[in-house]
Amino acid sequence: MYVNPGNSGFAGIRNDAYVDKSGLIRLINETIDTPRRLTCVSRPRRFGKSFAAKMLCAYYDKTCDSSALFADLQIAADEKDSGNGLQHRNRYDVVYLDMTNIMGKADAGNILSFIEKSVTEELFYAYPALKAGNVFDETLLHAVELTGNKFIMIIDEWDAPIREIPEMQKEYLQFLRTLFKGSGTTDRIFAAVYMTGILPIKKDGSQSAISDFKEFTMIKPRKFGRHVGFTEDEVQKLCEKYHRDFGKMKQWYDGYMFRDTGSVYNPGSVMEAIHNDDFDSYWVQTSAAESLTDYISLDFDGLSKIVAELIGGGRVRVDTRGFANDLETFRNRDDVLTLLIHLGYLAYEENTEKAYIPNEEIRMEFAKLVREVKRDDTIRRVKESDQLIEDTIHGNAEAVAAQIEKIHAEEAPLHYNSEQSLRSVIKRAYFSCGDEYVLFEELPAGVGYADMIYLPKRDSRLPALVIELKWNQTAKGAVEQIKNRCYPEVIQTSGGEILMVGINYDKEAPAGMRRHTCVIEKWQMESGNAEFRR
Repeated sequence: MYVNPGNSGFAGIRNDAYVDKSGLIRLINETIDTPRRLTCVSRPRRFGKSFAAKMLCAYYDKTCDSSALFADLQIAADEKDSGNGLQHRNRYDVVYLDMTNIMGKADAGNILSFIEKSVTEELFYAYPALKAGNVFDETLLHAVELTGNKFIMIIDEWDAPIREIPEMQKEYLQFLRTLFKGSGTTDRIFAAVYMTGILPIKKDGSQSAISDFKEFTMIKPRKFGRHVGFTEDEVQKLCEKYHRDFGKMKQWYDGYMFRDTGSVYNPGSVMEAIHNDDFDSYWVQTSAAESLTDYISLDFDGLSKIVAELIGGGRVRVDTRGFANDLETFRNRDDVLTLLIHLGYLAYEENTEKAYIPNEEIRMEFAKLVREVKRDDTIRRVKESDQLIEDTIHGNAEAVAAQIEKIHAEEAPLHYNSEQSLRSVIKRAYFSCGDEYVLFEELPAGVGYADMIYLPKRDSRLPALVIELKWNQTAKGAVEQIKNRCYPEVIQTSGGEILMVGINYDKEAPAGMRRHTCVIEKWQMESGNAEFRR
């Protein structure tokens, strides 16, 4: 189970719909017997961590022949191009530790002794002539001396003990240090080590507690970016093969963005949509969803405002450098947001250092769970946003303008003097509608681009909202533009109602006079003719 587990796990994966991620093997091959031999790749749940670990086991395990499993994959071409042939395939003893599985078998206080005992027993079974060492790493070293063959170690869910049993954190990190930071013994025992989990390596002060590992995270995946999730090209091919709607797939599960990789999709949810022929939030079916309410409920100044901005489609700057890489040490809201990036709730744009909700699947979870937050400030914002939607639907233009003006007052005025800035305020004002509407910005419509369109979801009975924004003009002029450019005609569905909402911000208005104005009119299709009603 722990030494040379074979290739049956990966064989089962290959029996189903499969996206070729064997390029990961080439990256690990490049580290074998080099100073870069220790690799830690962190990514969220449902992003293929265990699939990758089983693939690596199948590739390196010397007790099986995996040639048929890899013959049609990218790694076979890489082997041919490298000139090294089969230098590494099925040539090593593999130690495979699935920490979640181990924690389910061992008592909380005996996890590390369980690992040492289980691995040692299996080594003695494989090599009866093996001499036991005084400590675990000595036994591993004796096995290398006996066989003339170093180990490949693969640790799946490496951070599970830190996430689930915080009290054993110190002992667990010391165990890893003994294996991977031992005055030359690491190099003598391991040809390469691959660790994967949700969190990056726990920090000890300002540095990683196991500092010799090269880390690749959701914030900086670097060369591992295209192996974290599905790329756009991979998803397009899946949609073509299984006749699924690529546009919906992109809307629901895209949104992560890595340098040199481009769009990255949630692979677990993509495959669920492929198999079920249904676009839905599959994230809620994981234990990851259970903790989101706790994190967005934390009592840090400004966090509720930021959550509202994120749900509305905004982007917020995040300082990710101080995060301690655990689920307990939060000093400020940046630490909370950084954790949400690692958990996959937020995507991160490296060049702007901004975080955002990546797609419709996650936005639905935020919009639903934010209503369960008990903080007074969050409750107020949800109620105000709900009331704004109600006022919009009932044509109460003055109330809409007043609420937009209130949100404006909470924003920094210097960042508000443009239609783009006004758009960010509108998104935050309407943030609670995420469970009823899908927001489209700059949508090609009629003879131009509609600023913002809120389309009701499939089962909603609410009207569609076409919102046009103006700065230093008039709200009436915004509505006239919607009419003249025929924006609503593009989104007609089942004869449903469409509300045209014009909002203007007048920066030059005299003191004491309202700076925001709003006009709401209804577009109703009757017998093929458009009828406008105020």
